[in-house]
Amino acid sequence: MTTELKNNHALILRTNGEFEIIDWPACGDRGHLEILYRATDSRAVDGIDISPTLTMWLNNSAPNANAPVNRTASILYALHREPHQLYHGTTVFTGGADPQGETRGLTKDEVASLVEMHLTFLPVTVPGMRDRRSS
Repeated sequence: MTTELKNNHALILRTNGEFEIIDWPACGDRGHLEILYRATDSRAVDGIDISPTLTMWLNNSAPNANAPVNRTASILYALHREPHQLYHGTTVFTGGADPQGETRGLTKDEVASLVEMHLTFLPVTVPGMRDRRSS
C-alpha cells in the first residue's frame, strides 16, 4: 500500500514570530491569489523561488511601507540561497510550480521542516525549572 503525499498546505510567517498552517487549494483550483492577498494584506504579491519545491510570497510594497523585517523568512531564504536582502512583512511559503506553472502546496513533512527551522531561529527564552523547595 502506497501513501500519496498531499501537497495541500501553506505556511504563513508573521514578523512577530507567529505562524499559521493553512489549507492550499489543489493546482487548477482558483483562489491561490486571494489566499496570498489576505495573508500578506496586499493586492500586490511577489513570489521568490527559493528552490524548485519552495516559493516564498510577500507583499512587494512592504519595505516601502516600513513593515518590520521578517527575521525568520530572511533566515529561511539564506539557508537555501545566498542572501542579498532582508524580507519585510508577512510571508507565505508554498511549494514550487508544477509543469503548468500552477503553485503547489506543501506536504505535511515540508511544513513540519519549515516550522522546525522557524522555531529554531526565534529569539525565545525557555524558562528554567523551578526549585520546588521555594514553592
